[in-house]
Amino acid sequence: MSLSIGIVGLPNVGKSTLFNALTEKSVPAENFPFCTIDPSVGVVVVPDERLDKLATFSHSAKTIPAAIEFVDIAGLVKGAHDGEGLGNQFLAHIREVDAIAHVVRIFDDEDVIHVNGGVSPRDDIEIINLELIMADLQTTAKRLSNLERDIRGNNKEAQKEYDVCKKIMPVLESGRMAQTVNLTQEESVLAKHLNLLTIKPMLYVLNKKTGALNLDDENGQRWKELINLFESIKASFVVVDAGIESDLSSVSRDDRKQFRQEFGVLDDGVNTLIQKGFELLNLITFFTTGDDETRGWQIHEGSTAPQAGAAVHSDFEEKFIRAEVIGWDDLLSAGSRSIAREKGLLRTEGKEYLVKDGDVIEFKI
Repeated sequence: MSLSIGIVGLPNVGKSTLFNALTEKSVPAENFPFCTIDPSVGVVVVPDERLDKLATFSHSAKTIPAAIEFVDIAGLVKGAHDGEGLGNQFLAHIREVDAIAHVVRIFDDEDVIHVNGGVSPRDDIEIINLELIMADLQTTAKRLSNLERDIRGNNKEAQKEYDVCKKIMPVLESGRMAQTVNLTQEESVLAKHLNLLTIKPMLYVLNKKTGALNLDDENGQRWKELINLFESIKASFVVVDAGIESDLSSVSRDDRKQFRQEFGVLDDGVNTLIQKGFELLNLITFFTTGDDETRGWQIHEGSTAPQAGAAVHSDFEEKFIRAEVIGWDDLLSAGSRSIAREKGLLRTEGKEYLVKDGDVIEFKI
């Protein structure tokens, strides 16, 4: 399963710096707009202490964590939906990802250019979101026009999709995101055909900078306006110091703690971002563990045991008979599979079983 999160925002807010910190992969991160044109893609490990504990328990030769993709997309500017700043190309890149990490600068620094001349996080967010909304308006209007032709041909499925578009259109016209539309499950499936930008899950990444004036520390009017905005739209956010994390990405893990103390940045905002990104994609992790390897597998929440098995090998879905399942903590506390079985902690589950986050599974075919 390959799911990706696109890193978007205005130019010069720290997107590529954040990408470097996430992936420990060097891409250009210069102090001028449109440094990034072609998107860079990096596979990012999802931090999970359960994996290491299971690997130690099983004396595994190899450990393979769950992972997700982050895509560094060039900065959008006002007018992007009309092609400003190569906007059409960048919007097309956003359509290809499954979720959005919207990077917002929350620090003042005269040495780092702001594309609009001054730092105003709420304004920056509204610029980007409006561009996404305007692009979706164009997409929806074009689709409505095509569906009207199909409806005249008595296409009943076209009528259903048309009704969904007519439900979404006035919300976009009012300047709100498509994700705020109350859709039924059937309508949500139809809406996916539109591949709208503003229906994708979004997480706001507030980028601060050590040594600069950070708005969260200042707690002034700009910060209060930002928090009020998040509360009004029920948005999720995480605060990171992308510059520090990027600098530390090349430092050994043993030395990072010491450097963090020197910088005064003890909280790893990037790890929190990765974990929140994983949740944003509606993913959970199950484990397989043994002598050869302990591995974390990412699947959609609500997956059945055979669907989870398909992540390991197609045979585990097609030829599924049963699965032996135990919670990772129950396995560790029992001390061995045999003791876990004696205690009734190791269960046999069938095709209808919904896999839970943290399950350790052995598939039987």
